[in-house]
Amino acid sequence: MPSYLPFDPTPRRPLRLPPPKSIDSQFHVLGPVEKYPIRAGAAYQMPSATWEAALRVHKALGIERGIIVQTTTYGADHSVVLDGLAAMGPNYRACANALVFAEADDSYLARLDAAGVGGARFSFRKELGAVLSDKDFERAIARIRELGWYAKFQPEKDGIVGNLDKIRGLNVPVLIDHMGRPDPLRGKDDPNLRAVLDLLSKGNFWVMLSLGEKTSKAGPPWDDVIPIARAYIEAAPDRCVWASDWPHPVSVVQPPNDADLLELLYRYAPDEAELEKILVTNPARLFGFPD
Repeated sequence: MPSYLPFDPTPRRPLRLPPPKSIDSQFHVLGPVEKYPIRAGAAYQMPSATWEAALRVHKALGIERGIIVQTTTYGADHSVVLDGLAAMGPNYRACANALVFAEADDSYLARLDAAGVGGARFSFRKELGAVLSDKDFERAIARIRELGWYAKFQPEKDGIVGNLDKIRGLNVPVLIDHMGRPDPLRGKDDPNLRAVLDLLSKGNFWVMLSLGEKTSKAGPPWDDVIPIARAYIEAAPDRCVWASDWPHPVSVVQPPNDADLLELLYRYAPDEAELEKILVTNPARLFGFPD
């Protein structure tokens, strides 16, 4: 199994603090491995990134609320998420891994729902070993509708376009991860950018402004991803959210300090009203936090 680089252990304070009640719409909790063994067939194992470490990062950044997103490392076993939610308190909620629909029963789904899980993340990346069959996918969407959850989609390495047929017609809230993984070099002609803009026109699709540092082809300070984020914000200012993606899984270069990523968002949204929507109002509505 490949080795990947850990997160920056000393997050700095951002140049200015985000608005009160800001939400990190995706971070992961991993380890310790002695307590939470990885599932058989997992594509990767990250250095330990505990809920205690996540709270330290959020405190440094001025982030008050967040969404723990279950990784493919653990698949259907959500013990690390359930323990994290119990420890971190009411300012934190979670997103399940969609493998739970194929491998767990309805009582387990009810347990997740009661604990603060409000959505499920799907992957079409076969190298991660966490792709549902067509039958299980249909069943999962049906259960999401019954539970009142949202569906979340991780794009392939080459973007979201290869899976549009499976998600375009969904009638539940849908969150597209990582800006749909567009290619900044292709500009406005990028098919992934155009696909996400088309989905955003439907009203029940959302986009997560995350992974700018890995999407960029230019490198720090990642100026080439700003036009992509601006296109989404201008198209759907009420359905854009932001996420750190801490602890930055499968990083083959050293992940940046997380304050750098928050400050990249400030360049996406220099207007204070836009920033408030992206960090507070929009995610609170999608994830069910109080205003």
